Amino acid sequence: MNVRKVGLLALACLSVPLHASAAPGSTVTGKVTLSGAAPKYKPLDLSKQPECVRLHASDPLYPDNVVTGSGNSLRNVVVYISAGDNDNSPTARPAAVFDQKDCHYTTHVLALRIGQEVTVSNSDPFSHNIHPLARINREWNKMQLPGTPAFSYAYDHEEFIPIKCNIHPWMQGYFVVLKTRHFSVTDDEGHFSLPNLPAGHYVVTAWHETLGTQTKEITVSEGEALSLNFTFTAKP
Repeated sequence: MNVRKVGLLALACLSVPLHASAAPGSTVTGKVTLSGAAPKYKPLDLSKQPECVRLHASDPLYPDNVVTGSGNSLRNVVVYISAGDNDNSPTARPAAVFDQKDCHYTTHVLALRIGQEVTVSNSDPFSHNIHPLARINREWNKMQLPGTPAFSYAYDHEEFIPIKCNIHPWMQGYFVVLKTRHFSVTDDEGHFSLPNLPAGHYVVTAWHETLGTQTKEITVSEGEALSLNFTFTAKP
């Protein structure tokens, strides 16, 4: 190969990047609060399981339907991208954990992605019965004896699925199965975070089991940090 051809090949290689650097994703963070007074719940009736009565004699269990923190921050709100997310590729996620311990579900609202496994366990010294009331996905109902191994299950369709225990009627929760990989459940202080969003226009939805659903439209640029807040109104 002559010198002229070598030079042309070198220029061609310089003109095509070997690895295109990934553009930084955007992050949407915010807080969900409650406007108005939170419900004043009575302690749950645990009389069907004497062990639960003894366990919570000085630490009563209360309903988890509306849970607030400082500044009337609202817990257990699922915030997710409901439109504009065109990434339907599978994302490797570890199994979500759903445990039954101390007479209640340790996670009241569990968000997971379609195809992601949820591992259900029983850490109590007595039996539980987990019964997700799916309508779009397959409904199932499984008894878990104390000391038995955890089991796993994955859902095929997007759905908000109520969960109950047929043995202990006070035990209630939700599986929130989503298409998008961009979702978050508000913590004790009402905070959420949606990281790694590509630039684009999106609809962000905030869902609460009793207070309803709110949506907001946003447009984000690459590498932008955007703040977005939601306020739900307490029911009379």
